[in-house]
Amino acid sequence: MALYTCKLGASDGKILYRDLEAAEAVVLQKSLEEQGFFVFEIKRKPFRFLFDKGLGRRGIDNRSLLTFNQEMLVLLKAGMPIMQILDAILDRHDKGKLAEILCQVREDVKGGAALSAALEKHGRLFPHLYIASIRAGERTGDLPRTIRRYIQYLKRVDAIRKKLVSALFYPAILVVVAFLAVTLLLVYVVPTFSQVYADAGSQLPMPTQILITVTTFLRRFFLLGVLLAIAAMAAYRSWVSGEAGRYAVDRFKLKIPYAGDVFVKYSVAGFARTLATVLGSGIPIVESLRMSIATLNNRYMEKRLFEAVRFVEEGGRLSTAFERAGIMPPLALRMLGVGETTGALEDMLADISDYLEDELEERMHILTTAIEPAIMVVMGVVIGTIIIAMYLPVFKIAGTVG
Repeated sequence: MALYTCKLGASDGKILYRDLEAAEAVVLQKSLEEQGFFVFEIKRKPFRFLFDKGLGRRGIDNRSLLTFNQEMLVLLKAGMPIMQILDAILDRHDKGKLAEILCQVREDVKGGAALSAALEKHGRLFPHLYIASIRAGERTGDLPRTIRRYIQYLKRVDAIRKKLVSALFYPAILVVVAFLAVTLLLVYVVPTFSQVYADAGSQLPMPTQILITVTTFLRRFFLLGVLLAIAAMAAYRSWVSGEAGRYAVDRFKLKIPYAGDVFVKYSVAGFARTLATVLGSGIPIVESLRMSIATLNNRYMEKRLFEAVRFVEEGGRLSTAFERAGIMPPLALRMLGVGETTGALEDMLADISDYLEDELEERMHILTTAIEPAIMVVMGVVIGTIIIAMYLPVFKIAGTVG
């Protein structure tokens, strides 16, 4: 999602400046106008990655947000008014960024603002989906139900993320160990043997000469290589932070054999679960779609789904719109069509998310099962080649002596 600086006019005549996230400026402007703001200006902030790495303020992490909502849900069910709830939560959390923000939220609520409006003043820190859910709960008069659904959503999203991290953890360790082993051989072992062979003055086999030449080159230009790598990484991140670069990279990711299917399933599963959560909060279908698109976290897929949203706005069926977008598996499309026909769209979207998450878990299991032996084989071949190349002169001398 892109970061925009917005100049807004509030209903009380005040001019407000806010940094907000959105997939597109048009969507952000429409959302702000629906909230009653007059939009003077929306500017996209360049170099988004700089703001994500500390020059801007980071959002509230999922664990803190989950704890806050669980406490608020318990107190709401006990019948406490929102001011007393915020006071009670602040008594338990007297330190940290969340407590600092909640103090400001409390002051705004005390001044007569709705909870959603108070949270929205910190739009960079709270997810847009969360603020919209709170607003929907206030609109329907059933805030506890909305918060309960959002808690379930956070738990489910966190669970699938942990499964992915767990699946990739062991292969990542193997890659790091392999890199360190090869680095140790090239930096320490090979130069030691090179010096021994140089002192001996014997003619070296071609593989050994090539290895020594490569090692010497790497040692001589190591610092330059590191600087070039850093420059290339900075240039790449600057390019990816732009719309064209991000779109190209996201489209390429979906075309990677096997892994592309994993990216699609992960994105669509999160989108379907988000859409089910938002619809269950009582938000209209078109607004729910626009809010949920950002969870795809893929510019190419977002563009395809924006076209689908426009089709729904014109009166088309949701299942037909998704079919035209071409990013949802056939079985999921059929499930969506059934849910749309029977009026159980919300439940069917949750089922689609469960189905895709199960598929994703199976794919990740297969992928990691294949990656582990592949890494071991590559590591063995590389290390074995280095060792054999270094010992070839010893074998040659032994053969000559024999």
